Amino acid sequence: MEDFEVRAQHRYAWQSPRKMRLVVDLVRGMDALKALSLLKLMPERAAKPVYKLINSAVANAENNFGMASEDLYIAQISADPGPMRRWRRFGARGRFKPIRKRSSHITIVLRERTSTKS
Repeated sequence: MEDFEVRAQHRYAWQSPRKMRLVVDLVRGMDALKALSLLKLMPERAAKPVYKLINSAVANAENNFGMASEDLYIAQISADPGPMRRWRRFGARGRFKPIRKRSSHITIVLRERTSTKS
């Protein structure tokens, strides 16, 4: 039997990858529905785009591939750096202070757990 996987991406999320990874590391390897319930209650700002991405991947798996949402788990999830907006501001004594607005790309892979009933 072939092992299906569902991929979803959220690109250009305006949150630094370091802050995204704090949330992403918590849900790695979890069941998809359990991860959604955990992310719903998290106070971190990075939890909202990760929640939306997992929810979208679960919906795609159900509608496009006919997978059961109860059997899905997060096989891979990563938060990679995206492009950075940079500009300079004036600092003390006429110096320039760089400002960096970081972004991240979140990628998720869902797989279906195979039950071993003999």
